[in-house]
Amino acid sequence: MANTRKNNQDMPNAHLHELFVDELRDVLSAEKLLLKGLKKMAGKANRDTLRSAFEEHYTQTEQHIERLKNVFSAIGLSPRAKKCKAMESLLAEAEEIMENFEEAEVLDAALIAAAQKAEHYEIASYGCLVTYANLMEHREAADLLSQTLEEEKDTDTKLTEIAMEEANVAH
Repeated sequence: MANTRKNNQDMPNAHLHELFVDELRDVLSAEKLLLKGLKKMAGKANRDTLRSAFEEHYTQTEQHIERLKNVFSAIGLSPRAKKCKAMESLLAEAEEIMENFEEAEVLDAALIAAAQKAEHYEIASYGCLVTYANLMEHREAADLLSQTLEEEKDTDTKLTEIAMEEANVAH
């Protein structure tokens, strides 16, 4: 991979820089793909609370994309995504779920499971990015990425609450 930052050998743990940039590009793609998936999942959700959670995360995801653009800027690069095969696969699985489970009670539970798989991928990605940014002393990038990581964890918690209080239990 070509050098993505001039004098990147001057930073601590410079050996992580190329990996950091590659992961940033991957998660930028993942967030953009997730926007489309969230719109579809919100349209299929039966419960208002779940639909609202998907819509709220859609708005957050737009903010995550803007925040990632700021991270790229903070490290002196222009934002560029690379195809995120993992998110593509997770969203393909979500599409399959939406086609196979049409019964309202089961569909919402299945949508939550699909959404949480995507959330867990994002949590893992952002967790690694925060670690790399801290190790390379990219303070601004670490702060921005930490904000997104916390929001992803909050979304995961909210989805679990909806599942346990409404979607996964018989009423």
